[in-house]
Amino acid sequence: MSIIIQHEKRRVLILEKALDVFVESGFTDTTFQKIADRAGITRTILYTYFRNKHEIFNYSVKQLLTAVESDLVNVRKIKNLKSVEKLTRIVILIIERLEENRRLLYVIRDLLATAQCDKNSADYGIRRRTVKVRHILASMVIDGIKSGELQNVNVRTAVELLYSVIEAAIFRLAVLKRQSVASLKDAAALTIKQLATSDDKPEAG
Repeated sequence: MSIIIQHEKRRVLILEKALDVFVESGFTDTTFQKIADRAGITRTILYTYFRNKHEIFNYSVKQLLTAVESDLVNVRKIKNLKSVEKLTRIVILIIERLEENRRLLYVIRDLLATAQCDKNSADYGIRRRTVKVRHILASMVIDGIKSGELQNVNVRTAVELLYSVIEAAIFRLAVLKRQSVASLKDAAALTIKQLATSDDKPEAG
């Protein structure tokens, strides 16, 4: 049991140190040796955890999106929350996840600027992994419409509206390098409030 825990701790350390190297050196100039040196291990040990730097990067992205998916599923299951409250909570949680992972966003930004958009590129992998998040968001909007808590709006348009706030957070964190995007949480709450039916709009105050 302790061996498993130690392995997981080392994996987390490798991911953290790899992000430091990716940010400092850029993805292209990052080598396995640089990551091993930063993590304080040999390349041989590093190979027991990851096959190459692409796998390290993909694992980091997968961790972030898996956490977001878990947040979505958990919030959707809360029975005593209305749809407006669920959507508001989940968009804010996503923004907070992005704030926590701003270094990864820097790497994604730089990688997408140079990656070719084919099925083997990082761009394709990232876009493919966001499909599930969009589907869950769409399902939550549909749930709200069916319950009468949300207006009978076009689901795709509603999801795009929510994503516009998320994308604004990504832009401010990754491109403008803001340390906080707290104001967007208020913008998200206001945006989602407009989707509510008149009976379910939260009272001002």
